[in-house]
Amino acid sequence: MQELFEMAPTHRFNVIFSILELGPLLRIFDKKTHRGVPRELNYGAMIYSLIVRVVKRIPTIKLWVKRLGQDPFFRFDCAFLLFDDVPSKSSYSRMISAISKTDTMI
Repeated sequence: MQELFEMAPTHRFNVIFSILELGPLLRIFDKKTHRGVPRELNYGAMIYSLIVRVVKRIPTIKLWVKRLGQDPFFRFDCAFLLFDDVPSKSSYSRMISAISKTDTMI
């Protein structure tokens, strides 16, 4: 599988990702303690993928989740790791809701 990733064109969105400062957004999803169940979602990749969704002009989260589920190379370009699950529509909705309740985007 790794050889396939090396052959495929990847990292198409690195130029966009490199100019963004997403530290404040990522701090919203930090765990307060290292105890307990580990986080199952890759919030950094989810934030990056929402930016790519705007660039690709995909109108709905539902279509976006479908696109991520169908194309593993595209998912990799959006900063998801090889074994990350595709987040659900409700996971994206909860993340957007958590971001909108803070003033980090101001």
